[in-house]
Amino acid sequence: MRKWFVFFLLAASLILPATPTLATGKPAAAVAATRVNINTAGAPQLATLPGIGKATAEQIVQHREEHGRFSTTEELVKVKGVGPKTLEKLRALVTVE
Repeated sequence: MRKWFVFFLLAASLILPATPTLATGKPAAAVAATRVNINTAGAPQLATLPGIGKATAEQIVQHREEHGRFSTTEELVKVKGVGPKTLEKLRALVTVE
């Protein structure tokens, strides 16, 4: 019985198409269609991003108000609470427009 179970799992993994996913567990295509614009998003929307809590979201908005629009997503590391690891999580989820 166990052999059949293992065989079934192996067969299913070969048959089912692989969908690229991100650290969020969402398909990459779905995330690309719903990127958050860090130049226009409010704190509540920013707080939904992985690694960004309410306080960091407010820091992003405050930084934007004090220093102007972000020209690249990499500029997020200038915000207190956003480091290189968090930026890597966000790259595919945010945009600047």
